[in-house]
Amino acid sequence: MSGRGVWLRARARLRRFPALLAGCGEQATAYGRCVAAAAAGGTAELRRDACLEEFRALRDCFARAAKATAK
Repeated sequence: MSGRGVWLRARARLRRFPALLAGCGEQATAYGRCVAAAAAGGTAELRRDACLEEFRALRDCFARAAKATAK
């Protein structure tokens, strides 16, 4: 058993990622700005959950887009 089918399915999912990201541009921008602002805050490391609200919005957008694409 080679597991080739697993890799083919994984590649197919990854090929859809750019289209999903394009549909969630506003959320991706908000998350990126939050992370950049937190990183520029002078601390050596980002605090966990510093951008949780923005991350959840982006994750939910991806989930909605993936669900709509799967149908």
